Amino acid sequence: MAVVAGATRGAGRGIAAALGEAGATVICTGRSSVTGAIPSDYDRAETIEGTADLVTGLGGTGIAVPVDHLDPAQVRRLAERIDAEHGGIDVLVNDIWGAEVLKGGPADWNTPIWEHDLDTGLRILRLAVDTHLITSHHLLPLLIRRRGGLLAEITDGTTEFNAAEYRISVFYDLAKVAVNRLAFSQGHELEPHGATAVAITPGWLRSEMMLDNFGVAEPHWRDALDQDRADGNPTAPPGFAQSESPRYVGRAVASLAADQDRARWNQRSVTAADLARTYGFTDIDGTQPDSWGTHAP
Repeated sequence: MAVVAGATRGAGRGIAAALGEAGATVICTGRSSVTGAIPSDYDRAETIEGTADLVTGLGGTGIAVPVDHLDPAQVRRLAERIDAEHGGIDVLVNDIWGAEVLKGGPADWNTPIWEHDLDTGLRILRLAVDTHLITSHHLLPLLIRRRGGLLAEITDGTTEFNAAEYRISVFYDLAKVAVNRLAFSQGHELEPHGATAVAITPGWLRSEMMLDNFGVAEPHWRDALDQDRADGNPTAPPGFAQSESPRYVGRAVASLAADQDRARWNQRSVTAADLARTYGFTDIDGTQPDSWGTHAP
């Protein structure tokens, strides 16, 4: 039994799908729902119901539950429902983000804190950090009921990388550093219960939003690298050749969940590519991309 918090699109959808490939029951949460009951920061077509259908179509059991993870009462009700219907969870994935629009584009990056819109910056932190804290507070008691549980904190950049690099803005930088630290600190608290916490970062992710940015779809994403494009869409830089589908980081989480010796990763910060080299899985095209070009220590 797995919960993917923030499963609507991007890495969250890819993780839910990969767990579905492994035959798991996956509760897919997020704000974007066919019910339209919870406002989202994005105006996009993807929904948690679409993710749940994908999970089921790949061999698992997908269950969509609309949740705003900034609302402790909604997350508490989610925990109560899981407790009543399933009795506990084996895997919790904290993939909640929702600030992709708020962080702006390249023209907005490197704006100093005194010039950055404060409300926007603080909302980035709330969406990236508060949501994870609220979710862990209410759901980790269900994870530690059975030894061997896995908490995956999904972020952008490893601890090592983020410690040496400035990331877009003070607010974005702090958000991505904080999530790595959450895996470390929660791993410390989970270890006595036989549970494991790992921070995992995908590489250059071919999310739905990224593909739209370059005017391509997954089956022909390499068209974005064509320097002589005639469709009027922007050309991706050469590094996009090492991009990865959301399923790649999903298979990283699924491989960790299947590893009886997963505790060796506790409190670590790793990339999807690091785990691919260890476990031997590939992306959906059979490759093992590594846009970070790094190896786990």
